[in-house]
Amino acid sequence: MAKTATAPTAAAPAAAPAATGEKSAAASAAAPAAAAAAPGGIKAWLPTILTLILAPACTWAVGQFVLIPQLQKKISAAPAAEEASAEPASHGEAGGKEGKEGKEGKDSSPNYEFQNVVVNLAGTMGTRYLKTTFLVTGAEPNIKSVFESNKPRLTDVTLNVLSSLSLADLEEPGAKNVLREKLVAAYNQALGKKVAEQVYFSDFVVQ
Repeated sequence: MAKTATAPTAAAPAAAPAATGEKSAAASAAAPAAAAAAPGGIKAWLPTILTLILAPACTWAVGQFVLIPQLQKKISAAPAAEEASAEPASHGEAGGKEGKEGKEGKDSSPNYEFQNVVVNLAGTMGTRYLKTTFLVTGAEPNIKSVFESNKPRLTDVTLNVLSSLSLADLEEPGAKNVLREKLVAAYNQALGKKVAEQVYFSDFVVQ
C-alpha cells in the first residue's frame, strides 16, 4: 500500500505574522489619531471646565465686593434717614415751645423784681433796718432787659432811696405810696427816660 506524503503546511505560519502585522499597523495608525483627537477633546471641554471653576469665584467676588457693601451702605443709611426725618419734627417742637414761651412772655406784664433788699434806716445807728422785696412794672415790654443791663446802677439807686428813710418816715400814713413814687422817679432819672411806672411790694419788714 502506497503512502501518501503530506507536505507541511507553510501557509498557516505565514498567515499569523501577517495578521499580527496588520494589527500592529492598525494600532500604529490609531495611536496618532487618538493622540490627535485627545488635544481636541480637552480644548472642546476647556470652556466648560473654566466655567465650572470660575463661576463660583465670580459669584463670591460679586457678593463680597458689590452686594455686601451695597447692603451695608443701605443698612447704615436707614438710621441716618430716620434721624434726619425726626430732626425737623424736634426742631418744630422746640420752635413751637419757644414760640409759646415768647407769646406767654409777651402777654404777661413787663416787670423786674428786686428781691430781699436790706438797708439800715437813717438815724437808727444801725439798730433798725428795712427788708423788702418789690416788683417794678413799666409800659415798655423790655423793662426786664433794661433793668438787668443797668442792674449795678439801679441797685445803688434803690439802696440810696431806701437807706434815706427814717423810722419816722415809715410810720407816717401813706409811707409806702411815697416810697413808690421816690423809687419810680429815681429809676427813670437814672435811665434817662420813662421806663418804670409802678412799684408793688411783696415783702416789707421793719425791725
